Formats: sequence, C-alpha cells, structure tokens
Amino acid sequence: MRVAGLGFRSGTTVEALRAALEAVEAQGGPVDALATLPAKACALPLRTLAAERGLPVHAVAVHGVVTPTQSARIMALHGTGSVAEAAALACAGAGARLVMERVASPDGMVTCAVAQGEGETA
Repeated sequence: MRVAGLGFRSGTTVEALRAALEAVEAQGGPVDALATLPAKACALPLRTLAAERGLPVHAVAVHGVVTPTQSARIMALHGTGSVAEAAALACAGAGARLVMERVASPDGMVTCAVAQGEGETA
C-alpha cells in the first residue's frame, strides 16, 4: 500500500492539500490512502480531498517515528521531524520506506510525503 502522509496548518484549503498531493503523485505515482495526525483527520478540507479522490483517511500517531527531514518546531510539537513523513511511514506499516520525502504546497501550508509498505514494489 502506498500512503500519502499530510501535515498541514489550521486554515489550510482543499486547494493547498490537492496541490501537495498532486506534486508527490506526479513524481512518485498514485497513492492508495491518506494519513495524518488524529487531530487533523476530520478536517473538512482533508475529507473533501479524500472524497474527491475516493481515498480513505487514516489517523495515526507519529510521536517517535524517525524521519529523514528534521524540523525543530515539528519535533517540539509532535515528537517527530516531519508530520507528513511520519504519518506516511506509520500508516504504511512495519518495514515501510519513504518513496517521496516531504514536499510543500506552493503556499507553504501543507507538506506531503509518500511511503510504501514492505514487500511492495514502487
């Protein structure tokens, strides 16, 4: 399973979420699911994007997930270096690997990364 992890600020629009997802899919191919923090999983813009794309949204814990990207602010807030990368990895399961490190939407409100579950090919 290929999972797009999304980190986003309050007030994010569906357009910003869509732009970030489209950017990672353009480089790394389509995804099977979306993942984010439990507190963000019910956000209307995310639910709108998920409905448009026919994708499930998974709420995942990211604290302690090691990521290649490191943000001191995100580490202090969420206990991981990148919400997008950590959410993708946590949702894709044990042995998952990143196939796309985080990219930001043009407005800087959203980051998106893609992970693939173990045993699946890119």
